[in-house]
Amino acid sequence: MSKLPKPLSVLGMPVHVMNNYPGWLLERLEQGRGTHVVTLNAEMTIQAERNGSLAQIIQNAELVIPDGAGVVLYLQWLLWQKVQRCPGIELAETLLQEITKQHKGAKVFFYGGAPGVAAKAGDFCQQQISGLNIVGTYSGFHSVEEEQQLRETLTQLQPQLIFVGLGVPRQELWIAQNRQLCPQAIWIGVGGSFDIWSGTKNRAPAWLGKNNLEWLYRLYKEPWRWRRMLALPEFVIKAFVYHFADKSTAISEV
Repeated sequence: MSKLPKPLSVLGMPVHVMNNYPGWLLERLEQGRGTHVVTLNAEMTIQAERNGSLAQIIQNAELVIPDGAGVVLYLQWLLWQKVQRCPGIELAETLLQEITKQHKGAKVFFYGGAPGVAAKAGDFCQQQISGLNIVGTYSGFHSVEEEQQLRETLTQLQPQLIFVGLGVPRQELWIAQNRQLCPQAIWIGVGGSFDIWSGTKNRAPAWLGKNNLEWLYRLYKEPWRWRRMLALPEFVIKAFVYHFADKSTAISEV
């Protein structure tokens, strides 16, 4: 099996830098090795500083990918790494395509989003990818009794690929609490991907993504997010503080 590189540290959070995340995950799938994938961005990193449970989950995840522009720029500018951004939605789409080609009949499950959104997202993906086997979808809004039904459904179906779109940190906490239900599955928190696939929302234009400005489009479309966006300048300030503090410590130890 391809060896996972030693993680790099971004404000104390691990990030794995490699060229072929889908290939590595498909190898894990073939071997039945359960995997939690975290798609790390600047906002999640700042949240983890204040939420010990989230930080521990990220530390324990088998794979942490550089999803956000802030994380990628930190790795490029401060750690001198040749790394490309890997948006979680693109990783998810690639996995759906490859799992259909390489593991026909593999079971996929979508959980999250407003009522009906996951189902619409599933229909869209099945239209786009011939042979995709989505065995179930479930809304992120439900009663305690319905939550128990979801757990029983997952236990019975045993899907191999499970996308959870509950937003950060809820999706990461939920995966950590429930992944024992399907111990051989790949679990990925996909944020708002179901909204995109269902047509509820639009993704930022590609040119904004390539210029690390996808966050600006989200702010334009959803101005109520401005409080959450304060994590971005906080991340930048702390990035330099952490980096130069580490350098000073290294020099003093010489």
